[in-house]
Amino acid sequence: MANFNLKINGKSQSVDVEDDTPLLWVLRDHLGLVGTKFSCGIAQCGACTVHINGNATFSCMTPISSVGNSEVVTIEGLSESGDHPVQKAWAEVDVAQCGYCQAGQIMTAAALLKNNPNPSMDEIDNAMNRNICRCGTYHKIREAVALAAKSN
Repeated sequence: MANFNLKINGKSQSVDVEDDTPLLWVLRDHLGLVGTKFSCGIAQCGACTVHINGNATFSCMTPISSVGNSEVVTIEGLSESGDHPVQKAWAEVDVAQCGYCQAGQIMTAAALLKNNPNPSMDEIDNAMNRNICRCGTYHKIREAVALAAKSN
């Protein structure tokens, strides 16, 4: 076991875990940040998406030893009051059905808009294509991302 000092959602955190422990399990099991979901465990669905230094990253396959001094933001840290433009657009469009994938979808969309505030529909589709929604709300997700881009 090793001690890792992390910056999660703007706060310093310290955990004692094995070097190869996935960031997802550090967040959920050691820090109680359960908004980031486990689904496939092989970086194929996007439910575990967090931001590392502003980039959308699958936390299920990111070993804690690779995080270093990076800034990690989870869905809990995206906005204290849930008023991030993507979260507001998600509510306005009424995207969620079961909701399981939504944290990962929102985190991917927020990273896209941070790096590209005015994406085309093709750019939205390309950025979101690694996130799976088993309920099939892709048309609403796309609409919400476009709406959030307009409100930035």
